[in-house]
Amino acid sequence: MRGTIETGATEPAAALSDKLYMENTLLRVSGALFCHDAKRAPKRTREIELNKGVADKTIVIRPDTRLGQPGPLAHKIFVALLKKHSDYGRPVQSEVSFTKRELMRLVGRKEWGGKDSEELTVALYQIRRTGITAYFKTGGKFKERDFNVFNELLLERRTSHHGSIEACTVVLADPIIVALKDEHFICLNHTLMQQLGTIGQALYMRLFFHFANLYDGHHSKRLSFQKHYSDICGEWLGGLTIRKYKSLIERDQLGPHLRQLLKLGFLASYRLDDAKVRDGFVLGFRPGITFFNDYDRFYRNRHQGGLQFNFHKERRSIAEPLKLAYLFVQKRTGQSADAIPGVSSKDRQTAEHILAHISIEEADEFLNFALSQARKTNFDVQSLGGLKQYVTAYLSSRPRREALKRMNASLAAKEQQEQLHASYATFRRKEAHALFATLPAKERTAIEALARADAQRLPSGGSLHRTLFEIARARITAERHRIKITSFESWKGRRAA
Repeated sequence: MRGTIETGATEPAAALSDKLYMENTLLRVSGALFCHDAKRAPKRTREIELNKGVADKTIVIRPDTRLGQPGPLAHKIFVALLKKHSDYGRPVQSEVSFTKRELMRLVGRKEWGGKDSEELTVALYQIRRTGITAYFKTGGKFKERDFNVFNELLLERRTSHHGSIEACTVVLADPIIVALKDEHFICLNHTLMQQLGTIGQALYMRLFFHFANLYDGHHSKRLSFQKHYSDICGEWLGGLTIRKYKSLIERDQLGPHLRQLLKLGFLASYRLDDAKVRDGFVLGFRPGITFFNDYDRFYRNRHQGGLQFNFHKERRSIAEPLKLAYLFVQKRTGQSADAIPGVSSKDRQTAEHILAHISIEEADEFLNFALSQARKTNFDVQSLGGLKQYVTAYLSSRPRREALKRMNASLAAKEQQEQLHASYATFRRKEAHALFATLPAKERTAIEALARADAQRLPSGGSLHRTLFEIARARITAERHRIKITSFESWKGRRAA
């Protein structure tokens, strides 16, 4: 095993593929984000830094100090979530919802018990609570962006916060959604990925990304990519243990996964050589026919219409009811959404019933109305079901509340306009005062005579008399030299800018 290991396979016929779209930065981050050793993952809590020492493109990953680094189960959920999000199509959605049946299928379990639910909860929160900070240089300035892959996590449980998970909704981070809308993503073969373990999936994703960046559509036999073995373990595989011997790498660690990629035709061959510049080994890869077939299918003549507009019913049956149920708990207990471990299936079903009559945009207003009605009768509401009785009253009072809203909006607009004119009057006086000082002496004397006559109604010598005199002087100056004073419209436009 001291020499070069080169393995090749007979390339199979191209198979059908099912697309999965992954945002480019998320692809880079995911390699270090997930630890593929289930035993080590919960214990790994130290920060992980990518591109260390490169000031204009450094990424820092901060696992949760209590839950540790996301492990293999979290990776399975991550891939399944991105696949379902891809299936939603255009326009790009920020939410992804799963039912219990889908959750069982994505983790490969036929039965669903309390232990499975707890493991799933930990995996979801490992992703939710892992922080990511990207440092980058743009336009000559250094910037940073801090986010989590999941902006929000909403869980439905059978009975209480200790119960089994029945459904969940995940809200993806804003930078990911923005990048997907801008088409900064890579297209992957999900059908192929389903035949791989989590390490195989991670290798496939990064290799497809690099092959696609290097491929120019010609010279396919020359296409290859090399990466230091230790960097693959750290950057692509979440800190996988670095083996000292080629035989162990080939037999027990990466070899089985690479051979699976050979079997599927994604790789034509791979090589494991001694590194020439630094200690350790270098892995070299050549793409197989499956890569080229997928590249042609995914990227040749790609256009916006390739993604179909495809809304799913999960938003109305899962995501929105969970949002309403969570909002109810927040208002009742004062807890933040992150502090709520889940809501019961009964509350989720009640929320779905309520949303059959009101929109999710009205949820906050309805809850405020219903809770205020409950307080009038000293009703201590413990579950969302207690608020169903107020739906009819809320709907019947809607015309009155909308009229009140319009009146309040009108009053607010009037008050805002009055404040705006008052601010302009102050500005106009200051500008007129400055203008007055530049006028010829004869003009100043004439203006002061008019202002003095205007201020005669108050006793001379007092501070109020002096103030009224200065106001009159500024007003007369502005009226006599209107063209030199900034107009209200110009002032308002400048202020808005």
